[in-house]
Amino acid sequence: MAGRDDPPEGTPEGVPGGGEDEYGSVVFDESFVRAARLQEYSARERLGEHTDAVRSRPAWGAGYPDPAPGPGSGSRSLNGALALLLVLVVAFASVFFLSARNAPPPAGDRRAEPLRAAVVPLAPQGAVPGGTPEELYARSPAAQFRRGAAGITLPAVRRTAHFSESQVMTALSTVKDYLVLSSLDPDVLTGHAVRQVRLLLDPDQMEQFDRSVESPSDDGRHAATGWLVRFDPAEVALADPTARVRGTLRVDEPQPDLLEVSSDHTLVYAVRPAGTGRDAPASLFTVRREMTFRLDREDLRMHRAEVLAGWVRAGPQSCADDPSDALHPLPAGRRAPAPAGPAVTDPYATGDRGALALCGALAPDAQPSRPGA
Repeated sequence: MAGRDDPPEGTPEGVPGGGEDEYGSVVFDESFVRAARLQEYSARERLGEHTDAVRSRPAWGAGYPDPAPGPGSGSRSLNGALALLLVLVVAFASVFFLSARNAPPPAGDRRAEPLRAAVVPLAPQGAVPGGTPEELYARSPAAQFRRGAAGITLPAVRRTAHFSESQVMTALSTVKDYLVLSSLDPDVLTGHAVRQVRLLLDPDQMEQFDRSVESPSDDGRHAATGWLVRFDPAEVALADPTARVRGTLRVDEPQPDLLEVSSDHTLVYAVRPAGTGRDAPASLFTVRREMTFRLDREDLRMHRAEVLAGWVRAGPQSCADDPSDALHPLPAGRRAPAPAGPAVTDPYATGDRGALALCGALAPDAQPSRPGA
C-alpha cells in the first residue's frame, strides 16, 4: 500500500526512488518564488471571471524588491561597466583625433596674403612701327593669336587629391573671369571702371586693392597695374577694342584646403594717341602677364580668388614713365630714351622672364615687321 508521500498508484516502475528523488536537489526558496513571472490564481480567484490558470507578475523594480545579489556580483558589474566606459572613451578619442588631424582648417582661420607684383616697362630699341590695326597684327608675332576672351583657354579639367572635378572647374572659371575683366574689358582698360574686378577678389585683399587704384605706388604691393591692365585715357585710345591673346592656365594643389592657378598670357593691344581720329596711325602694345591665384573652399563657393603674385612686362614704353598707375604706350614713330644697360626681353617667348630689373629692352622681333620685309 502506498504511503502518504507516494502516488496513488505507487512508485512508477523503472524510476529509481520515484519522483521525490528526481527533484530532491531543487530548492524553491522565497526569492525564487517571488521572482517568478507567472503566478497561479488562488481557488477563490479562479471562481471568478478569469479563464486563465495563471497571471503575469510585474518585473523586478515595479514595486518588488530586487533579489539579493550573490557574493561579488556587484563588484563584477561595476568593473565591467568601467571597462566598457574606458573602451568607449578611447574609441571616441581616437575618432576625434583622426578627424581633427585630417580635416582642413576652417575657411575663416586662413587669411589671404597681400599681392606681390612687379611691373617692368620694355623700351623699344628704335622707332615704334605704325599702321592700321589689321596691318600691324598681320606683321606681328600675334598674327595667329585669338581675339579677346577666346584666347584665354581652359586646360583639361581633372580632380586633385582633395578637390573634385567640378571644384577645379570652378577655380579655372573664376580665374578666367578675373583675367577677362582685368585685361580685356574696355571700361577697365580705359581707366573708367574697377568695381567688377574688385568683386572677384578675396575680401582680405580689398583694402590693398583700393589703395592701389586710388594711390598707386611702385613698391611691389600697391601698383594698380599689378592687379589690372589700364591706360591713361588722357594719353591713349583703343584703336581696336578687341585685343589678341594667347596663353596657358595650370592648376595645382599646394595644400589639402587650397587650389593654386597659374596663368601666363601675352596680350596685344592696338592703340593710338588720345584725341586723334581713326586715320591716325596705330601702334601695337604688348603685355606679358604672369599671375598666381589661390582659392580655398570658401572662395570657390563665393566665386572669388586671392591674387597672390603678378609679374608684368609691357612695351613699347619709356622707362622714365611710372607704370604703377597706368601703362604708357609710345605712339607710332616715337623713340624712347635709351636706358642704361637694360636686359633684352621678348614678351612672346615662352618662359622668358628676362632679368629682374626696373626696366627692360623690348626685343626687336617683338615689334611688327616693316612692310615687305
